[in-house]
Amino acid sequence: MTEIRLKKGEPVEKALRRLKKRLDREGTLREVRNHRHFEKPSERRRRKMKVAKFSAMLSARYANM
Repeated sequence: MTEIRLKKGEPVEKALRRLKKRLDREGTLREVRNHRHFEKPSERRRRKMKVAKFSAMLSARYANM
């Protein structure tokens, strides 16, 4: 679990901003959003294949430049 300790005299808003940045860097929020609903294994494979095709298309496009 990610923890942020308040520094002496630090406003709560600034600590919340630090917490949000740390959660974003760790990918915690993204992971929670992805696990919000069950994803069937076939849907997971389909999603990963779609990402792989897009990445291959981008790398091929920039390799030809």
